[in-house]
Amino acid sequence: MFTLLKNTNLYNPNKVGKTDILIGQGKILAIEPDLNVCGLPSLTTIDCCGKIATPGLIDQHVHLIGGGGESGFGSRVPQVSLKKLLQAGTTTVIGVLGTDGISRSPRDLYAKAAALTESGMTAYMYTGSYEVPTKTITGAIRDDIAFIPSVLGVKIALADHRCSFPTTQELARITSDIRVAGMLSGKRGVLHIHMGDLPNAFDKINELLDMGIPIKHFSPTHLERNSGLFDEAIGFALKGGKIDITSAPGNFADQEQMIKHALESGVAADRITTSSDGNGSLPEFNEQGELTGIVAASCDSNLEFLPKLINVGIEPEQAIAMMTANVADTLGINKGRVELGCDADICIFNDDFSIHSVIAKGKTMILDGDVLIKDNFE
Repeated sequence: MFTLLKNTNLYNPNKVGKTDILIGQGKILAIEPDLNVCGLPSLTTIDCCGKIATPGLIDQHVHLIGGGGESGFGSRVPQVSLKKLLQAGTTTVIGVLGTDGISRSPRDLYAKAAALTESGMTAYMYTGSYEVPTKTITGAIRDDIAFIPSVLGVKIALADHRCSFPTTQELARITSDIRVAGMLSGKRGVLHIHMGDLPNAFDKINELLDMGIPIKHFSPTHLERNSGLFDEAIGFALKGGKIDITSAPGNFADQEQMIKHALESGVAADRITTSSDGNGSLPEFNEQGELTGIVAASCDSNLEFLPKLINVGIEPEQAIAMMTANVADTLGINKGRVELGCDADICIFNDDFSIHSVIAKGKTMILDGDVLIKDNFE
């Protein structure tokens, strides 16, 4: 089956302008203005006049099997649905565990990621959760990364009252395992770090850098929690690191202004990524500190964040890259671009950046706002 996208305004994520895109066998086959295609069997044409085409969004921090649990078993968030991810424009997702590495496991996370991939999108995962020693699928970090294609690295937490407060030597050993396994399996090897709001959050990361561990292996996230943490994050980015901003609202400042400040401070735009923290828990407390309600974090905060970035003066190609190409480069995966030979992961937006259509690995998942592909139990 082949699909022809006519008259797109393409950002690949760099601005290309008006062009047509031919898709077949899950790949981008041609990108040219006024493509004249004939003789192909089962050709579907989608008129994208007035629409913006971009790479499919990559969300590198989603609680696929649910977050939460801090208020008892009844506060565990359910698994995310394929429909919610697609409606967020997400064609590639990386699953994480959170605080709960007790009743949830990397094996369960692997099964969910595999199910999403079977449905047509692309799903990866991090082994581990907040805790150290790291719980794995095979019994060893190196084996998880080396032998399981969907495992990109390890998730841990630092500077958070719920973390294991690992020593620098423990972190060095974990990062060594990630690095060696990545070298042997052809992966980047990523230590994805939930950063809490305790002081001096980057101290241990900086110690590891001083030991000679390459900065490319570190992926700190939730850096918008407070001004001190964000200042440390800017310093890390100026050393050549990648920093990830959670796009969901509710932190000490508007994240679009924070990213603008980082750019004005000299951080290169390709050093910044965003993620949703989707399907994590958002507890609500009263003045006495008692839990009054809990909801699941939305998976579409990247989608809502994109026009906010553009509205504060960030160039569209930079903003789009923060959710596509920059993320792919951080993870070391061949995603995030609309170029010849690439996977056909494409978002088609209306002019207000609402979703018109979503294509994942060449399959049309959403067309004109209608979700065509759903989970078995939706």
